[in-house]
Amino acid sequence: MSFFGKILDKLGLSEAEAAPVAGHETPAAATPGAAAPPASESEAPAKPSPAQVSVVDVKAQLEELAAANPQELNWKRSIVDLLKLLDIDSSYAARKELATELGCPTELMSDSAQMNMWLHKTVLQKIADNGGNIPAELLD
Repeated sequence: MSFFGKILDKLGLSEAEAAPVAGHETPAAATPGAAAPPASESEAPAKPSPAQVSVVDVKAQLEELAAANPQELNWKRSIVDLLKLLDIDSSYAARKELATELGCPTELMSDSAQMNMWLHKTVLQKIADNGGNIPAELLD
């Protein structure tokens, strides 16, 4: 399971239904000997309509976890606090692994504060992309 998959799993969002993460192949593309795409549109099979993503009340889950936690964790502003709240490794090495998985720009990786800000915003956006209700003000 990918690092981001662990986050989705903790929030009750399925990684199998997850939006693709930058730099990761889809299972069909990763399959050796997979058929090449048709040469023309007329040969292409009809595209299935996208499955509707059900919304998971991530905000309520995180607020409940924060209220029950003895530490004062601010998941709305801190990637470290968000990971701690989900009981996921929040060490620098783990955050760097997650940032790499999600495609953090190289120039931000050498500055932990910049990487953390990028990572927090990206993780919240990807949670929203996968059916989590993240407040709009946290996605701007």
